[in-house]
Amino acid sequence: MQRTHATLAPADPDQEAVQPAGPDRSALRTEFDFELPRGFMDGDGTVHRRGTMRLATARDELLPLYDARVQENPAFTTVVLLGRVITSLGTLGVVNANVVENMFASDVAFLQDFYRRINAEGHTRAAVTCPSCSHRFTLDLSGGRLGES
Repeated sequence: MQRTHATLAPADPDQEAVQPAGPDRSALRTEFDFELPRGFMDGDGTVHRRGTMRLATARDELLPLYDARVQENPAFTTVVLLGRVITSLGTLGVVNANVVENMFASDVAFLQDFYRRINAEGHTRAAVTCPSCSHRFTLDLSGGRLGES
C-alpha cells in the first residue's frame, strides 16, 4: 500500500502548515491475505492453505438471509457469507459455500475471526500470550506461521 502525505494550508499565514496524523485515509485496503491453520483438502488430495478475503458489503451480509439453507438453519449463514467474501484459496478455481462447508472446523473458526477483524476492526492483528512464559505480543493473522517472523 502506498502512503501519500498532504499538507494542510494554515488559515493564519503566520502559523506553520499542519501534517495530518496517521496514514493517508484515501487508500482503502479491501483485500487481505490469510493462511489457514490446517488447510482445505480438495477431491484430489491437494491441501490449499493460502487465500484472500475481501471486505464484505451490505449485500454480502443480506443475501444469505434469502438462502434456503440459511432459512432452514441460521447457523449456515457463516458458511454462505464466507463463501461470498473469500476470493481465492490456493489453486482452487472457485471458492463458494460448498468449499467452506467442507473445511475443518478449526479453519472455519479461524476464518470467522479473520472476517470479524477485517470488517469490524479494520486490521488482522491479534493480542496473544505465550502459554510457556506468559509473554504478551501481537500476531498478524494474515501471514506466516506461528514462530516465523
